[in-house]
Amino acid sequence: MTDSSAADDSKHIEELYQYVERLNESTDKSQNVKEYQGIIDTAKSSIKAKQLAAQFIPRFFKFFPTLSGPAIDTHLDLIEEEELGVRVQAIRGLPLFCKDTPEHIAKIVDILVQLLASEEFVERDAVHKALMSLLTQDVKASLTALFKHIGSVDEPSTDEIIREKVLSFIRDKVFPIKAELLTPREEMERHITDLIKKSLEDVTGAEFRMFMDFLKSLSIFGEQAPLERMKELIGIVEGQADLDAQFNVSDADHIDRLISCLYMGLPFVVRGASSSKFLNYLNKHIIPVFDKLPEERKLDMLKALAEISPYTTPQDSRQILANVVELLKNYMPRRKTGEEMNFTYVECLLYTFHHLAHKVPNATNSLCGYKIVTGQPSDRLGEDFSEFYKEFTERLSNVEELTRATMKKLTQGMAGHNKAMAAAKSDEAKESIKTQKQNTTTGLRTCNNILAMTKPLHSKTPSFIGDKSINLSWKEATKPPVPAATATTGGKRPTNGASNVTSKKGRGAGGLQNHLVNRALEGLSHGGRSGGTRGRGRGWGWAGRGRGRGNQ
Repeated sequence: MTDSSAADDSKHIEELYQYVERLNESTDKSQNVKEYQGIIDTAKSSIKAKQLAAQFIPRFFKFFPTLSGPAIDTHLDLIEEEELGVRVQAIRGLPLFCKDTPEHIAKIVDILVQLLASEEFVERDAVHKALMSLLTQDVKASLTALFKHIGSVDEPSTDEIIREKVLSFIRDKVFPIKAELLTPREEMERHITDLIKKSLEDVTGAEFRMFMDFLKSLSIFGEQAPLERMKELIGIVEGQADLDAQFNVSDADHIDRLISCLYMGLPFVVRGASSSKFLNYLNKHIIPVFDKLPEERKLDMLKALAEISPYTTPQDSRQILANVVELLKNYMPRRKTGEEMNFTYVECLLYTFHHLAHKVPNATNSLCGYKIVTGQPSDRLGEDFSEFYKEFTERLSNVEELTRATMKKLTQGMAGHNKAMAAAKSDEAKESIKTQKQNTTTGLRTCNNILAMTKPLHSKTPSFIGDKSINLSWKEATKPPVPAATATTGGKRPTNGASNVTSKKGRGAGGLQNHLVNRALEGLSHGGRSGGTRGRGRGWGWAGRGRGRGNQ
């Protein structure tokens, strides 16, 4: 810096402080237009003057509405300066433009959002803090402006990089402090719910899961929430599942989305929301073409169907039962045909059959040849379905024989695992044997469940299982509640729905474990259809966005 430029720098800084001093002393600052204009003009001089101007322009902004345009334009120029220190100071000053003039919030949020992609950490940090300051000032207006950059079908996002940055900011900075930001609570929780619902028209699978997890955490959808709120959530999930779309068995993306949405909707069904739309879609589109589904998705679909079956209505149960019986018979081989058997498929379908039949027992008369009397015309007792009964019980007997043989081999295998564990030297070997023991244990649970569910079905008037006495093999056993007097403090709060459906065991690791179990069971009977599944914990992604899925 030359002596001349240093002198100019000092002069500009001195002028700035004089303008600020006169403004501070003024009782009617709106009369000091010359001073404020001087601050704006000085912002075009030296770096030091620019840094100071970046503080003073927003500080006195509210007093000079006639200069709002030049003031903001000059400040934006400072944000684009090459000097990092000037940019950071200008970013820090942006929230002050809205402190007493909230009509500028949307514009300032838009400016800050564009800066989220900055490569400089200190600059990004300043942007985050400025956005948080705006959210504290006016959470409703700030959230509305932020969500516009996520986009929807009607107003798509024009910049994917910025969209992802906004999503990350909302996930990492906004969601964790929702209790502080969303006040008054009910009004603001409703506002952010409506913003999210609009954005869900055009999201990826991971984004949808993130938003749904957040919605479930809101108090308006908490444990005391009315049934209408559960219906609202299941409606969102149904919209995302594309249940109004024509099903194409080769559309792997739609199949993944449907299965994932089934699982996400389960907690709401458990709490009273209707599963009718899902069940009707499964009955009409999925079950009739089940054998054509991708092999790795079949077990996921059957598990989802099994877990939703206890919460079906009698009307839905009657509608879907015939297709379930046909599918069940397809996987329960008759002895003389030499068909293969997949034990986990059979477990899923028997469980589904029991829970559906429990609600409409006489519907099984024409499907399985039973003689259940309810006094209704649908009993169809005057018709002869004895061949159906003979075929169905023959399949049951064969399943039981295969299952007992498999249990015997699994039990022998467990003894072998125990001996191998005692002889194992390395941690790696012990871990491998431990996994084999876990798979064998799950296989034994599958077999025990099958035998418990086939046993009552031999009677001509069976009692169908409609309670929680059968615990599906891929789910952890329900632990008895801790008595209030001995409960410890500091434990995790129960999740909405208190269901194992959303646990890691039930949705991610459980899928992989059942794949290993079925591999372990192969060859122990007549072989076995591969019934494996990809663990959903590995990130079921939906193929891009832009399908226009509404959530009416």
